[in-house]
Amino acid sequence: MKQFLKFTFASIVGFFISIFLISVLFFLFTFAIISSIDKTESVTVSDNTVLEIQFDYELPERTNTNPGINYSIVPSIAKTLGLNDVKRIIKNAKSDARIKGIYLNLDNFFLGSLTKIQVIRKSLIDFKSSGKFIIAHGNTINERAFYLATAADSIFLSPTGTIEFNGFGIEVSFFKGLLEKLEVEPQIFQYGKFKSATEPFRLDKLSNDNRLQLSNYLNSVHNNYLMNVSQATDISIDTLKFYSENLRLNSAESAFDNGFIDELLYQDQVDSVMNKLLNSTEVKKISFKKYFNALDSPGAISKNRIAVIYALGEILENSGDEYTIGKENIIRSIRDALNNSRVKAIVMRVNSPGGSPLTSDMIWREIELASEIKPFIVSMGDMAASGGYYISCNADLIVAEPSTLAGSIGVYGIIPNTKKFFNNKLGITFDKVETNENSNLFSLTNPLSETQKAAITDQIDNIYFDFVNRVAEGRDMTFDEVDKIAQGRIWSGLDAKEIGLVDTLGGLELAIKIASEKADIYDYKIIEYPTQKEAFEKIMEMFTTEIKSIFISEDFEYPLNQIEKLKNALKYSGIQARLPFDYSIN
Repeated sequence: MKQFLKFTFASIVGFFISIFLISVLFFLFTFAIISSIDKTESVTVSDNTVLEIQFDYELPERTNTNPGINYSIVPSIAKTLGLNDVKRIIKNAKSDARIKGIYLNLDNFFLGSLTKIQVIRKSLIDFKSSGKFIIAHGNTINERAFYLATAADSIFLSPTGTIEFNGFGIEVSFFKGLLEKLEVEPQIFQYGKFKSATEPFRLDKLSNDNRLQLSNYLNSVHNNYLMNVSQATDISIDTLKFYSENLRLNSAESAFDNGFIDELLYQDQVDSVMNKLLNSTEVKKISFKKYFNALDSPGAISKNRIAVIYALGEILENSGDEYTIGKENIIRSIRDALNNSRVKAIVMRVNSPGGSPLTSDMIWREIELASEIKPFIVSMGDMAASGGYYISCNADLIVAEPSTLAGSIGVYGIIPNTKKFFNNKLGITFDKVETNENSNLFSLTNPLSETQKAAITDQIDNIYFDFVNRVAEGRDMTFDEVDKIAQGRIWSGLDAKEIGLVDTLGGLELAIKIASEKADIYDYKIIEYPTQKEAFEKIMEMFTTEIKSIFISEDFEYPLNQIEKLKNALKYSGIQARLPFDYSIN
């Protein structure tokens, strides 16, 4: 007995000592991380320097600090530069006498958003008006990288490199066959013949209506792309189409012979070209990420403020965060901007595929109230679709990029019936006790009755009519005029302007300029909302999200993405006003 008590006591003591040591280590670990967060690298920019820009990561709308995991003892905390600060970097470099030019490194080009590329491309063209040079080079150049490179004075490709120029495409995943094998019945409700979010669960290929809208959108974006490339390269649009359709750029030599590339050069030869332009024997480059640390913080040049509210991601029925739109974060941001006496106008940057109609309507109402007091302008990014358009439609004015995906004014709902899956595949059965036959309306383990289906259909119809009425009111159109261009149909920014869903084409700068004019102010400072999370909060998230990603092999990335799409689609809460597909132009 004594021996037993001895070992038991030792185990208890050992347990508490272990807990104590782990707590101490965790405290030291966290303290080390936090203490390194605000240590901005001191950067000195030399005279005769070239600014190197490389987009080897997906560019967010705004700069944020994310705890990043590496394989050292202490994780690093690095700023992920966003579109807002990339534009600021290029603008600052234009007037910085130490910066003589820009080098676009096109290798590992990861930026997939044509809208963001267009914005950066405009900034680069403006940079060239200073008389400074821009040179672009890559060992391989994909179609998006080439689009950005057409803003350069010269485009160079390695002699054994490749260039992609084969047109645009959108691929949609279909899960009908999978659900049939699993014996899961997707009970589908929708309003709008173009609202194709339900197609992946009921069809095995695109419907004619969906194929039409995707083709029209894709061709609109592609034609705008070709027009800009043609203007930059002096190659006719018809010739560009010929090269694309016939895969004529199948080697570095063919790209050079057909005028897409100025010279075939290795990296050291490109450096020699820049040496000559700089009249120097050595190229001094500074990465745009380091140059950002050398910039002075924008000073307050006025007491006036223009608020820029970033409404990014899916619209959910939760509080929202930096990557999603919820019931709290955007509404709170609008109210904060409204209550700030220095804020004279509000610009909301929308980049959202939509989501919850309820949350969308709550935000719509908040904008309705705010616009009665201060000018309220919407700037659309990659997309303002479905719920994303819902929250935009009653702004004083809407600005969109030509490639913005807008519209998708429609509603749908999916309630999966998994009864056969559980019964036949897993051997699990269910039973229930109810006060009436409809008390378990949204059960996933029983088929809906005809009465229940009729009730949900009425809900879908009512939400659609409310949606269309909101748009009609905001855009000064009739219900029938909106209904004709709604039905869940998507539009490019170019086409959306033609049909009245958008007021003018341009970027965030234009939206801010319009807001300042409406507020009758011409000196102001930008203030951004929502307030980003503190570093400590992000570190806590790191332990539950980013650590997990280390152990997921890239080999499984594609199938996991497909599973994630299915999982996300089946977990949306209630009826949805959402983009009908995962938007990605390849």
